[in-house]
Amino acid sequence: MLSKSYSNLILECGTDEAGRGCLAGPVTAAAVLLPKAFENISLNDSKQLSEKNREKLKPIIEETATSFAVTHILPNEIDEINILNASMKAMQECILQLYPTPEYIIVDGNRPLNGKLGMKQKTGKIFTTDEIELLKSIPSTSIIKGDSKYLSIAAASVLAKTYRDEYMDKIHEEFPMYNWKKNKGYPTKDHREAIKKYGPCKYHRMSFRLLPEQLTLEF
Repeated sequence: MLSKSYSNLILECGTDEAGRGCLAGPVTAAAVLLPKAFENISLNDSKQLSEKNREKLKPIIEETATSFAVTHILPNEIDEINILNASMKAMQECILQLYPTPEYIIVDGNRPLNGKLGMKQKTGKIFTTDEIELLKSIPSTSIIKGDSKYLSIAAASVLAKTYRDEYMDKIHEEFPMYNWKKNKGYPTKDHREAIKKYGPCKYHRMSFRLLPEQLTLEF
């Protein structure tokens, strides 16, 4: 059984992301406020669950959560601010969408949630001064493998993964040659072979090494 709370505060939210290591598509984050009464013995880190079980859990989380939010950070913004900053910013954007505002935040990983606030950038959401101050005001703790330890982070991992998979399935219809419906944008052999054959498209992260032999790409 995963733990219900780290801080023992009522309004504690968990947040996590999916798709950080992909060559294409967004990095997607979710944040979830669960009620104290929430119980689910099958909820776990989304990577430990089958696609079928993730899809079963998604509506349960959405219907039961006190509040939840999901954010996609798209490739052009990832390329501008880098993938680590984009992952954290996606979680920050989710926090701002929660109502009521959480009293405490637990984050999967080892990076502080409130780093790199107010970055100067040309793409994506620009935080206001009030939003930056709100994010700074909420205490948070980063927990390594938190998605396998706390219910709210596990719930966030499931939503981030399922929403991102849906996004990749949708853009697969536009560019079926990359087989995103199967590989979800990860650097699989078939994905890299398609990049080598067809070149990259608008959904690829151009700041990533798309092929080991990068010079074979023609633009």
